[in-house]
This record gives sequence, structure tokens and C-alpha cells, in this order.
Amino acid sequence: MQVILKADVKKVGKKGEIKEVADGYARNFLIAKGLAVQASAGSLYALQKENEAKEAIEADKKAKAEELKEKLKDMTFEFKVNVKNGNVFNSVSTKQIEAELKKQGIMIDKRKIIDHAPIKELGVTKVRVELYKGVIATINVHLKEN
Repeated sequence: MQVILKADVKKVGKKGEIKEVADGYARNFLIAKGLAVQASAGSLYALQKENEAKEAIEADKKAKAEELKEKLKDMTFEFKVNVKNGNVFNSVSTKQIEAELKKQGIMIDKRKIIDHAPIKELGVTKVRVELYKGVIATINVHLKEN
């Protein structure tokens, strides 16, 4: 019997996949527990519409990430650090970069910052941020003497 999985099922498949399983397994376990529905014309049509909606949402998210990438390209974030005899005593962490982005109205989680080592050098450093799957922006972080 062909079924459409409504949830991930171990050793069978992932949510949204159409799988061929034994009739008894489908009726007595998958359908009874609400993990799958029988693949009929109506359920296949519903699955198709659901997948189209997901694709539209994903395309919208990616477009917004591309737009934000262009906006971040031109921005420079400045941080003042203590310097004595040419040695930098403070560093700038991902948490500080996240806070500065929030001040500008840009909500990015600090775990999305790819270059996550603390910045300890004066001048401009380019930091990569993953905005969405495959969309990586570069922001400029400028450290200057306090």
C-alpha cells in the first residue's frame, strides 16, 4: 500500500514522502497512530499544494536574506577597545556584534556568525554571517583605540 508520511518514521522515511509499505503495517500502525495517510488522489493533491506553499515561503525567506545581504555589505560597525603600548586589551566577541546589529534593527543570532573567534586587532575586519542556507553576508567590524 502506498502511504504519505505525516511525520518522520524510523526506517521508513521522512515527513511528506510517499512510500510503499505492507498493507498491515500501514493500516495497523502508520495510519492508526496518525503517522501516515493512504495515498489517494485527494491526499496527493493536498501534499502537492503543501509543498508549493513551503517552496513559496522558502523563496520569500531567501529573497529577504539576499536583500539583507546587500544592506549589510555597505555597513561598518565600530567598536572602541583599550590599547596600551600597541597592545589591545579588549576583544570583540560575537555577542557584542549581535548586540550592535540589534541596535541597527537587524535580528541575527550570534550562532549564525561564521567567523566566531574574538577580534583582537585594530582596523577593519571582515566577518562572515550566514543569513540563510547558502546566503552568506560579509560585515565590516572596525576596532579603534578608545
